[in-house]
Amino acid sequence: MAITVIKNTRIMQTAPPFAVTEGVDIVITDDLITTIGKGAGSSVQADTVIDGTHKTVIAGNVCAHHHYYSGLSRGMQIKAGPQTDFIQVLKEWWWRLDRGLDEEACYYSALICSIDAIMAGTTTAIDHHASPSYIEGSLDTIARGMEEVGLRGSTCYEVTDRNGGMDEVERGVAENIRFAKAVKDKRLVKAMIGGHAPFTIPDEGLAMMGEAVRETGVGIHLHVAEDKYDVAHSHHHYNLDIIDRLEKFGLLSDNALLVHGLWLNSGEIEKLNSYGCFFAHNARSNMNNNVGYARHIQEVKNLVIGTDGCGGNMFEELKLAFFKHKDEGLPWWPSDYVGALNRGNRLVERYFDGKFGLVEEGYKADLVICDYHSPTPLIESNAASHYVWGMSSNCVESVLVDGKLVMEDRRIGHLDVPAIYAEAAKVAQAVWKRVDTIAP
Repeated sequence: MAITVIKNTRIMQTAPPFAVTEGVDIVITDDLITTIGKGAGSSVQADTVIDGTHKTVIAGNVCAHHHYYSGLSRGMQIKAGPQTDFIQVLKEWWWRLDRGLDEEACYYSALICSIDAIMAGTTTAIDHHASPSYIEGSLDTIARGMEEVGLRGSTCYEVTDRNGGMDEVERGVAENIRFAKAVKDKRLVKAMIGGHAPFTIPDEGLAMMGEAVRETGVGIHLHVAEDKYDVAHSHHHYNLDIIDRLEKFGLLSDNALLVHGLWLNSGEIEKLNSYGCFFAHNARSNMNNNVGYARHIQEVKNLVIGTDGCGGNMFEELKLAFFKHKDEGLPWWPSDYVGALNRGNRLVERYFDGKFGLVEEGYKADLVICDYHSPTPLIESNAASHYVWGMSSNCVESVLVDGKLVMEDRRIGHLDVPAIYAEAAKVAQAVWKRVDTIAP
């Protein structure tokens, strides 16, 4: 049994009603918060004591949709053709990148994306993976990177026919099923059944994904209606709305994660709500790809926040999402967005045992200790505004995942981080050279 005490600290909840508690000790036994109160740690023989004076403790952030395979793409130097619409962006950039990934590239992508997430106060990342030249075993490689860093996470393989037809579909489904069974009892990493997007998955593929869901008990993780093309394709080839097509194959459930959804109609939103599906909003990626704005997110019951591969910094993502929403003339406030970010913990609870997302007794100790200096009172009625307008990843000092101190005083002590980044840069250059030889 390991006991950690955070002494004399402030707790700021990131879920409504955003309660703020001052000057308390937090006692953590193994992976659970067991006691909170003034002086609660004084009578405990702790293995680790952290001085929380003038610090603020929050529940760890959740990135509800990530692409670890983008980890080595930053500043990528390749020759690419025109990218005047979304399909050209995919074909000229992302679909060439993922075809250039091998085992080493996937491993270093997983390491650096997990490190970046932890250093930004993100304790869980839900990954959506693709590496068509390295399918079998690729999810184990992603999981290895997550576990070595100490991040909580989930991953899956993007089922698609875009490179190899039905053979590629079958291999992707098989990798998802194999991995889901392999990680069933793992502590930090779980699985979903991944799919790229409906316009690259034929009915036979969706049927196979439905069987995989029933066989493993896990939900799908799928891009839907990111661009108008996906909607038109579904109407043209199947005469169905996208959500109706997914329903046809039994893919809608309360542990399913649908991503982007910019061009879903109100009836589709109502249907996915009725199934309890999660819906990940990725404002920064949507802006970058110029696909439009998801103006109906206020209608979504289980809205969560992702980055779509734009890093694991949820402080940064949330600010951009909030400001874009206001720029569109829509009425949500900081509390709506911080609440949506915290709702990622409901998705985490679908896959991991225990309660997540609050700094309360009985909850998992996935915690972030922030060195946040507030120039104004920080109270329940303005805590979410402090999150959006004041706090940032710069204030993240220490991070606990599953009760273990993964980062302390801005240092991940069990890893040689500079060496990992130096090697990742070499691997990235090799990937770029391969990608530059791949035709769209």
